[in-house]
Amino acid sequence: MAGKLVIGNWKMNGRREASAALVNAMLADSRINRAGVGIAAPAVYLPLLESSLSGSEVTLAAQDVSRFGKDGAFTGDISAAMLADVGCRYVLVGHSERRQYHGEDEAVLRDKLLNVLAAGLVPVLCVGETLAERENGVYKDVIRRQLSVLEGLAPHQVVVAYEPVWAIGTGKVASLEQISAMHADIKAWCLQIQKSDASICTLYGGSVKADNAEAILSIDSVDGALVGGASLNVESFAMICKAADKLV
Repeated sequence: MAGKLVIGNWKMNGRREASAALVNAMLADSRINRAGVGIAAPAVYLPLLESSLSGSEVTLAAQDVSRFGKDGAFTGDISAAMLADVGCRYVLVGHSERRQYHGEDEAVLRDKLLNVLAAGLVPVLCVGETLAERENGVYKDVIRRQLSVLEGLAPHQVVVAYEPVWAIGTGKVASLEQISAMHADIKAWCLQIQKSDASICTLYGGSVKADNAEAILSIDSVDGALVGGASLNVESFAMICKAADKLV
């Protein structure tokens, strides 16, 4: 994957009119409207964004996917094939908020990964430790366990996003040294787990903002950013995308 990848995760925010206005404003900004930028919108607005993004270089991403691979009696679920059908390119899998609020474990996430790959999409596996796990010195074990779902998969098929849970939406950001070390470890562990010497794309997430993006994206082991709250503001998101483009 060439260049630094930036994916904006809108989470559970927006309404039809506001979402249309936001994406149109983003597309009018050349810092955002370029290759290497994606937007993960709530599922109900994915068709709306697909229409808006048509003809642009910005890609569409989903925030979640069903663990079930085939159509059937799974009320409320959205399959990977359906996400592909509405133009998605990336799918977030295992975001900490899904793990925390919906109890998703490695068995569920493995199913989701395989379904996303079978649909020809790119899963973005989110991993990260809590503050207690970091302070108790078990954070490396936590991340390695979360990465175990990648066993046997080719590195080029998956993007990994490191999001320390204690830095998501808190305003806290891991130090550059912590980010660099963890991303290097993740890449090394992935290659061991996947039994490959190919490269793997790793993103950093966790209070990425306009004023810290360039420093974070300058780290050699960081291949891009998964952006939360700042992706809901055109100027903030544009500054992050500009920083990523500058460092290509």
